[in-house]
Amino acid sequence: MAATENGQRTFDLSVVTPEGTAFEGEAQMLIVPGAAGEIGVLARHAPLVAMLKAGEIRVRAQGEWQSFAAGPGYFKVQQDRAIVLVDDAVRAEEIDVEQARREVEEARALLERADAGEEGIDRWHAEQRLRHAENKVAVAGK
Repeated sequence: MAATENGQRTFDLSVVTPEGTAFEGEAQMLIVPGAAGEIGVLARHAPLVAMLKAGEIRVRAQGEWQSFAAGPGYFKVQQDRAIVLVDDAVRAEEIDVEQARREVEEARALLERADAGEEGIDRWHAEQRLRHAENKVAVAGK
């Protein structure tokens, strides 16, 4: 645990996806989309393990907020160390909004085909693609 220039305590944070690390460093605050609502974390937070739903992850580091559009996953806090393990995490400023909108339309079309009874389509996977694409559009629009 360290402290910033203004004396605010920090903690070690890692936001990790299967493709690699999306964020690694000292953070002043973290807000994650818990399955039952948002969870806010500051230094010295009590130990916690929680499931995360797809949504926006917000990190306050070096006095500035960073936002990520993230998929579902898990979250752990222990001794001033937080680890976020998610399917995907894209920085808000790196989201191509037009591409994300196309992904929304493609996922909706795939769901319609699944609902019409077309074989070979994993409905759950299509729903997850839709949620993630809609999440990227929402986070980029802030």
